[in-house]
Parts: sequence; structure tokens; C-alpha cells
Amino acid sequence: MLYYLFKYLRSIIDFPGAGLFQYISFRALAAAILSVLISILFGKRMIRFLQYKQIGETIRNLGLQGENLKAGTPTMGGLIIIASIFIPTLLFAQITNIYIILLLISLIWMGLIGFMDDYIKIFRKNKAGLKGRFKIVGQIGLGLLVGITMYLHESIVIREFITDLDSINLREAISQASLQFQDIKSLKTTIPFFKNNELDYSQLLPFFEGKLSAIFYILIVTFIITAVSNGSNITDGLDGLATGVSAIIGAVLGILAYVSGNIVFSDYLNIMYLPHTSEIVIFCLAFVGACVGFLWYNSFPAQVFMGDTGSLSLGAVIAVLSIILRKELLIPVLCGVFLVENLSVMLQVSYFKYTKKKYGEGRRIFRMSPLHHHYQKGGMHESKIVMRFWMCSLLLAMLTLATLKIR
Repeated sequence: MLYYLFKYLRSIIDFPGAGLFQYISFRALAAAILSVLISILFGKRMIRFLQYKQIGETIRNLGLQGENLKAGTPTMGGLIIIASIFIPTLLFAQITNIYIILLLISLIWMGLIGFMDDYIKIFRKNKAGLKGRFKIVGQIGLGLLVGITMYLHESIVIREFITDLDSINLREAISQASLQFQDIKSLKTTIPFFKNNELDYSQLLPFFEGKLSAIFYILIVTFIITAVSNGSNITDGLDGLATGVSAIIGAVLGILAYVSGNIVFSDYLNIMYLPHTSEIVIFCLAFVGACVGFLWYNSFPAQVFMGDTGSLSLGAVIAVLSIILRKELLIPVLCGVFLVENLSVMLQVSYFKYTKKKYGEGRRIFRMSPLHHHYQKGGMHESKIVMRFWMCSLLLAMLTLATLKIR
């Protein structure tokens, strides 16, 4: 909103400072600062309100060290994260940008599903929360919306240049608006670590064209959103774990959004130029700022938990960002912590059922799943577990950025 206000003021009068709002870098940093302030200031009042309403976490007895101390800690703190992302994005981004619209819808959509889950757990005293099938329906619904929009919307394109960029002064050509290009609708994505690193989903189904390829693409998008949002939800089991990991992932996606939406950097790195994606940097920095601000209260010992309201929405937003930037095949690397946490649960459950059927007694691979509880059961303090998971996430983040040049 402020972007449009200052653009209008700049057009009618020489309003001091109005020109700053045309720069992505200024608006992104302003969004980050505001999101941190909102999460810290609003978070304090939100925690008091949750305590007053006695909206606290119900702890299951899992035999973990210090778990009883967490009983009664306010939950639904994901509302702080959502507000801290939504408000700065609304103020500083171009809200008519289709990518910004998709991201805000994803944030609110999964936030509402998570809120219903938390509401049932707390107010209905049902520890199971929202039934799994309803969560899946919500995730599939968002996947269909994102997939169909990515396929059909006319502004979602890849820009290919007719002008030979190697034979001209690129900065001079940009300033003179002399570049010739064509915008094409495509189902292309990026394959990490390969020299010719572009893959068109329609090539995976050579005998099917048009709508059938689109259906295949939409199914992949739906699977990715479901998997990543569940991975984030499962990871949210220790103070600050999911929040810190999400902040690191958000920062990397912000960098990828900046280089993908900048013609100079995309040409230098030889990656797809995606027009209009530079605006996503504002959302990404608001995302990072919200997570960092939330850590003020969510780090050990946590004063508030994000609940499913936060964990489901964070995971969904990360998935949608990756899909928009055509980097969804990097998710196993970038979101490696989420992936390992997800796999640990799947392996544990599958192996337990298999051994119970074969030997009459279920056996376990891990002391407990998800994986962070395995280390907790082994006597490791949760602060050390969280810090080491953050370090792993940082290493994966650096490896993700390295794929821009390592092929």
C-alpha cells in the first residue's frame, strides 16, 4: 500500500523520500525491520492474552526430559508469525503482483487450517485435533489452487531474450530499453547440479500433451505443498527448532528470488529469468523477520509455541516459494531437516508395523520419532539438539546456493 501511495505522491509532487519506495532493496529491508518489531511488540501482548484466556499447550507424557515444564505454555503463537509477515508485505510489496497474492493466500489458507487444529485441541479438549483427512483436503486444495494458477495465469512466464546478451552492454541495453525478448508459458523447472539444468515437466510424459501434462504438474505441486507443510509441522517439536530452520530457508529463498528476478544476475549465473519475482524478496525478508522476532519468545525456554497455526503455514509458504521460483527440486537439499524429520517418522512407523506383523512384536529403528526426540531420549539437551539442527540447516543452505554455479 505504501508503495502505491508514494508512487502517487512522486507523480504529483516532489515528495521527500518518495523515490526510495521504487527500490526493492529498501522496501525489503523495511519489511524485515517492521516484521521483527511487530513479532516482538505484538508477541508480548499476544502471549499475555493467551495466558489470560488460558490457551496453553497440553503435554502428552512421552518420558522426555523437561516436558512437564512445558505444560500450560501458551500456544497458537503462529498468529504472531502470520501477522508479522502479512502486514509488512501488505505495506511494502506490490500487492497486485500475482506471486505476492499467491503467497498471502497460502499463508492465510494453511494458517486457518492450523488454527482449526489448535482450536479443537485446546477448546474442545481433543488431543488429536483436526482429523488428518481434513488437513490433507486443505493441503490438496491449496496445491490445486497454486498449480492451476501457475499453469494458467498469463503473468507467470519465463522470459527468453532474442537479443544476444553476450554481444551487448547489458546495463546500457536495459537503460535504453532496447532488449528484445519473448515471454513464454512453460512448465520448466531447475535441476540442481546439472549443466543443462532445465527440465520441462511435459517432457516426462512425451506421449501426453497440453492438459494431461498440466494435470501431472498440478499433482506434483500438490504433493510438494503437502509434504513440506507436514515436514515443518513434524519438525516443530523443540523450542525454536522449526522457527530457526524456517528462517534460514526463507533467507536462501530470498536470495534465489532476487537473482531470478534480476536480469543482470540471472544472465551472469545462467539461470532462468523470471519477471516480477524480485517482488518476492520483500515477502521473504518479512518471513525471515517474523521468524527471527518470534524466536525472541520461542527460543529455549519457550514462552509461546507456534502450534499448527504457525508450523503448517510456514511449511506451505516455503513450498509455494520454491515452486514459484522453479526451484522445487532443490527442496530435498534446502529443506533437508524437514525431509529427515518426515522420513524418520515414516521409517519408524513402517518398521514397527512390519516387525509386529512378522515377529508378533513391534521393533523400532529410533528411540523415538521424529528424529529430534531420538536425540532427546538419548539424554542430549534440547538446546544442543536445536543448535545442531540449525547448523545442519545452514550447511544445506550453503549447498543450495552453491548449486547456482556447481553444475
